[in-house]
Amino acid sequence: MKALPCALLASVVLLSGCAGSSHQADTSNSSVHWWNPLSYSWSSALPWNWFGSSVAVSEEGVGKITRSTPFNAEAISEGIGSDYRIRQGMGTRNGQIESYIQAMKDQQVAMTFYGDGTVNKITVSDTQIGTPKGIAFGAPFSALFQKAYGNCQPGRDSQHVQCKVPHSQHLEVIYQGEFSGPSGIMPADATLKHWTLSEIVWHA
Repeated sequence: MKALPCALLASVVLLSGCAGSSHQADTSNSSVHWWNPLSYSWSSALPWNWFGSSVAVSEEGVGKITRSTPFNAEAISEGIGSDYRIRQGMGTRNGQIESYIQAMKDQQVAMTFYGDGTVNKITVSDTQIGTPKGIAFGAPFSALFQKAYGNCQPGRDSQHVQCKVPHSQHLEVIYQGEFSGPSGIMPADATLKHWTLSEIVWHA
């Protein structure tokens, strides 16, 4: 009769030991118990960062890209976010060969970056990008200018003119419209007032 209680007691002790071992194993394998909240970047959990930060044009640059941003695909991609596909190319300007980096969106060129060591010029045509107050894609020439003289110069062809943004040291705007004159000739102000803003240019 004494053998039965001893056997039961031994079984209880054995089962308790197994249960304790199982609990310890689960605890050691669970990172939740050892998670350090100080090591987590809480800013990434904020609702306005779930969909990436918005890109906007400013006096300092475009998005997080400024005059100190290295002119390479990795730095530019990081500076404008994952909404764009990056591609590189080469072209000519003023008879000189130059490299450029383009940000593509929906198979269209959204931004083109130029530089030499660091970014020194950006052309922006993505109408979803934020713009400074008073500057808007599609806005007429007359929204910023009354006349071209002293403000604008002929653009890359007869359908474009490029103008300095008033009170800005780093921004210019490109207007597009219909003009039957030769390239290099500025259209009359009466013609320009119907042209619309198609690109924004930032330069260092």
